[in-house]
Amino acid sequence: MKKDIKPIADMVFEVSWEVCNKVGGIFTVLSSKARHMEKQYKNSYCLIGPYFVEKSRGVFKENSIPEIYKKISEELKAEGIVCHFGSWLIEGEPKVILIDFQGLWSQSDDIKKQLWDDFQLDSLNCSHDFDEPVLWSWAIGILIDKLNKVHDDKKMVIQAHEWLSGAAILYLKKNNSRVSTVFTTHATTLGRSLAGHGVDFYTHLDQIDYKQEAYKYGVQAKHNMERLAANLADVLTTVSQVTAIEAEHILGRAVDVVLPNGLDMSEFPSFEKTAMKHKQYRNKLREFVLYYFFPYYEIDLENTLFYFTASRYEFHNKGLDIYIDSLGKLNQKMKRVKSKKTVVSFFWVPTRTNGISQSIIESREAFRDIKDLLEEEEEDIKENLLYALTSQKKVSEKTIFDEGFALKIKRKLLRLKSRSGNAPLSTHDIIDSENDSILKAFKNAGLENGSEDRVKVIFYPIYLSGADGLGDLDYYQSIQASHFGIFPSYYEPWGYTPLETAALGVASLTSNLSGFGKYCFDNLEKKKDPGVYILDIEKTKKEEMIDDFVDILYKYTQFTKKRRIDNKIQARKVAFDADWKNFIVHYIKAHNMAIEKNK
Repeated sequence: MKKDIKPIADMVFEVSWEVCNKVGGIFTVLSSKARHMEKQYKNSYCLIGPYFVEKSRGVFKENSIPEIYKKISEELKAEGIVCHFGSWLIEGEPKVILIDFQGLWSQSDDIKKQLWDDFQLDSLNCSHDFDEPVLWSWAIGILIDKLNKVHDDKKMVIQAHEWLSGAAILYLKKNNSRVSTVFTTHATTLGRSLAGHGVDFYTHLDQIDYKQEAYKYGVQAKHNMERLAANLADVLTTVSQVTAIEAEHILGRAVDVVLPNGLDMSEFPSFEKTAMKHKQYRNKLREFVLYYFFPYYEIDLENTLFYFTASRYEFHNKGLDIYIDSLGKLNQKMKRVKSKKTVVSFFWVPTRTNGISQSIIESREAFRDIKDLLEEEEEDIKENLLYALTSQKKVSEKTIFDEGFALKIKRKLLRLKSRSGNAPLSTHDIIDSENDSILKAFKNAGLENGSEDRVKVIFYPIYLSGADGLGDLDYYQSIQASHFGIFPSYYEPWGYTPLETAALGVASLTSNLSGFGKYCFDNLEKKKDPGVYILDIEKTKKEEMIDDFVDILYKYTQFTKKRRIDNKIQARKVAFDADWKNFIVHYIKAHNMAIEKNK
């Protein structure tokens, strides 16, 4: 696609439930590309989201109502719709209108009746999570229609994200508005629901009765809203070729434009800085791993690689099942060939816990006790070492440590190294641990964290805040501390995690059933050290796919430091290919196409 395509829209309104309201990945899409949209459309670009007082605090700066919109604002207020004009406090500070729709609740049944009368949208027995966004997006339809009448000489486009914004398109079409419309689905409601219930629907898309399945899983209203918006919009878009196939079957319309998700690479550190940070954060993670395993047995950290996966707890969708099975086989292989390497794989997958395990708290305190003592004696130790070196004395325990200090250290080390058996599988006490899918899969795969195991696993079931009392690293810092990120998703409309991992200069693996993985698989040159490895799980027998998976995981353990660095460099290049400055052109194409279709 031409990168110099010019926008023809005079005004663009981008509508999402996640504007100034962090819920999921769409927040990242909107916030990371806002600066580039501003660059293309100047002052003619505006985002519209919901107004929630607490969530908007600190991210939304309210301004006075523009003079041209004061009359509209008063008219809407009389209808129960309050508009808050301002800016989103992110780079570029784009213009934002946040809609307080609470005054529409008394009209909820009337609005849903109109949706049935005009579009046969069945919303009987719907829950609050359907009604709330419908009222909000219906209010947006009213607002946009009024704005279009004020700017009747302008080519205006509204881009609505997900079914939550769909009612805005339905309102505009019902009222024969001249506004050009783009609807974007990031993942179909029904597709996500089917995948969440373990239905491998990609292999039999033509055989599913989607209306029946929507009622079966209780998502009929959301599915119907999404399908109507997709078919009524001038242009239908989605975020990947994978989701385009899904949308065509489930929503009944071929996608007009694919809008791949990017990152603003200017917000990520340079390669030189990532290299420095890797060492700093790796050492911090090593310290955690040391007191995690050392109470049970010794671990050679110099020959240890840190693998990780990070996701919501969707055991099959995120490929956690095949990753654990592959780690089990990797462990067997590394033991069989007597590998000197150790792989510690972190599972940063939040779930319900009763807090940090008591045994780990005790090990942590024993370790910190040793560390504190060393810091207290640091100057004396350095002086003793310097004296021994300059006087050419044999460097030994006796020349560096005085007798009293040596005894203290030995006692504290005995206190730390006080446990027998296998190291724990989880940092926290998991609620209903006997039925936890990850813990059960560890055991089924023979991953027991025994001293002889070459692959160790650590289920770290909390959000990475940077102050969790264990590794004390936030999400990005944890990625930078690691060597290899693993994201073998079965269902992932795009997948920011491998892209963010690449942007931070860390190699990763994803699947060709994820949007980002499919993009890499189809568009990027195949290299010896690709930076982002693609696991082919599309129409592949599970046994063959796991063999391929194990092969990649094992080969990575054998790489020299130079090969790992080559992968880091290539990962960054992949991330730069996915910079918004390269991807924003797809949005302009969609907006232009909507205007052309709406002439």
